[in-house]
Parts: sequence; C-alpha cells; structure tokens
Amino acid sequence: MSEDQFLATIPEPNVFETDTMPCQWQGELTPAQRRVADEQLQALKAGRSHLTYAVTGAGKTEMLFPMLTAALQAGKRIALVSPRVDVIVELAPRLREAFKTDFVVLYGDSPETYRYTQLVLASTHQLLRFRAAFDVIVVDEVDAFPYAENVQLEGAVQRATKPQGCHFYLTATPSTRLLRDVSKQRLRISLLPRRYHGQPLPNFTIIKIGNWRKKLSWRIQRILREYVRSKQRFLIFVPHVADLTATLNEITRLQPSLKIAATHAGDPDRQAKVQAMRASELQALITTTILERGVTFKGIDVMILGADDPVFSQAALIQIAGRCGRSASRPTGKVWTGVTERTRTVIQARNEIRYLNMKGKQYDV
Repeated sequence: MSEDQFLATIPEPNVFETDTMPCQWQGELTPAQRRVADEQLQALKAGRSHLTYAVTGAGKTEMLFPMLTAALQAGKRIALVSPRVDVIVELAPRLREAFKTDFVVLYGDSPETYRYTQLVLASTHQLLRFRAAFDVIVVDEVDAFPYAENVQLEGAVQRATKPQGCHFYLTATPSTRLLRDVSKQRLRISLLPRRYHGQPLPNFTIIKIGNWRKKLSWRIQRILREYVRSKQRFLIFVPHVADLTATLNEITRLQPSLKIAATHAGDPDRQAKVQAMRASELQALITTTILERGVTFKGIDVMILGADDPVFSQAALIQIAGRCGRSASRPTGKVWTGVTERTRTVIQARNEIRYLNMKGKQYDV
C-alpha cells in the first residue's frame, strides 16, 4: 500500500454456499490429538480464544480440521494466517486436499488476487486490509517473527476480528506473554508434548567447532563426508545471510559432488529451492532462521553452525531441532549443534527438549 491509497469497508455479509460436509480428509487423529481437537471445538462453541501448545511434529494442522469443519458448517468466516510465508505456501496444498471449501491464498508475491471466500489463507500482514471480517482467526506459529511483539500486526488481527469473534493460536514455543494470558484465563490451552508417532523429539548433539567461518572443523568435515557417502539429506542453519555464500563455497569445495544450495528471506528463488529440497532434487540446503519452522522435509538431519550466536534464541533452536524426526518412517534424526562455547541459551534449549520428552511419556499417543 502507498500514501495515495485508502481503505473502505462494508459490513461483513457472511453469504456463502456452505457445504454440509466440507472436510474430505480421510486420516484419523490419535487419541491425544482427538483430545486437543475436542478442546478446540469446545472453545469455538463457547466463543473463547484458545492456545494449542504442541511440540513440533505433533500434527497441529490436522488437529485443526474438526474445529475448521464445525466453523465452516456454521457459516462462520475464517482466516488461517501465519507470520511466515513458507508456512502459508506449505499449508495451501494440504488444505486443498483436506477441504472441498474454496479459499484464496494471500501473501506478498502471491499469484492469486483477492476474491470473497469463506476461508482465507494468508500471511499476517494481509490482515491489515481487513476490518471486522472474520468470526475465527487461526494464527499458526504465533510466536514467530515478524508477528511476535509486533504491535501493528497484533492490532491487525484484532481489527480483522468481528466483535464476537475468537482466535486460535498454534505454536511449539509459546511466549511468556501467551502463557501469562493462559494463567489469567484470557486464553484456554491444550498441551500436547508428544509427537503423533510417539517417538521423542531429537535433541542436540553439541560439538565444539572453533572458528567455523575461517575453517570448517574436522568434525564437520567428517559429518559431511558421511552424508555424501550415505546420501542422507540435511539442512544447515547459519546465523546470518552474510554467512551463506562463504559456507556454500567451502562445502562445495570440500564435497563437489554434493547437490546443495543456499537460501534466505530475501532470495527471489527461495520457494523454488525449498521445493527442490522437498522433491529430493537437492541433498542439502543452507539457510537462516527463515526455515526454522513451518516447513517439512521428510527424513532429514540438521546441522547448526554457530548455534551460540545471539541470533539463535531458545525458541529458534527448539524449532530448528524440530525439523528432524517428523515422519513415522524415520522418527529419529541427528541435530548437530556446532558452537564455539556452550551458552546458556543452547543448554536451556536442550533442557527444554529433555523436559518435553519426559512430559510426553505421561501422554498416550
């Protein structure tokens, strides 16, 4: 938008061709997932906002399906939004497969143009264009940049909600403020500290790697050689965009046969590279925290170079580790965590994963 543009609003008509059976998903929720789905349904019925705090790979998207189905059947208008465009891009085909309901997909460079639909899938920035439009807004990865602690975007969610509307927040790493809202009973909460396949979250293998920007340590070189030999696919996370090219060049020099690329938030080819990784056309992808969450690559390992850099928060580290072990066919994985020194943030992230795994043993799959 620019200064010479203005926004006009009309009262939300909620005129849709509703389907009595909008969901065509043939899957089945586990008992633990069903419990969370039932609690979401109760929140919808009561018009109460709700937080789903579930570990990475717990099946948060599928747990939404019963609530989304009930809301669509009731003629409610719904926005499913996320701060990360990559999350929206990945969700779109999954929702098209699961629901017969037509929806529009909106983000910065989306190929679609706006049209009036009962369901809207969008980046959180797109809600700046709406006012009192939605009965239900689902915010996936609610603690992620740029939404977290962003007054403008948080205000956009509030303004886009009808006076009697409600919100559903999803995350594996809730902020202190969200948990405070739960304690003050402003939010209902569902906790699921166990993945759908029942296996524990892969945790960090912390290794000292010295000045990795100057030279990759022998341990990292050994891991790379083994990956090339075994053809195991993996992600490499680096702290800064400035680290990408040098890291890519060094790894290519060491392992010229490795099919690898690098990407970041401002990369115009990011979606193509992510799709190439998803399609196994690439064996490895070097990235920043832009891919810490919301994207799924089956059967991968993860390597973090400079995990002790301040750019990697505790939540970011937990989310990165969560890229591993997501599929039932390979529910494990290695999270190589390269550091110059063991910082409090790295240790706290490791301890939090240990706690969630211990807590998860108390829950049925």
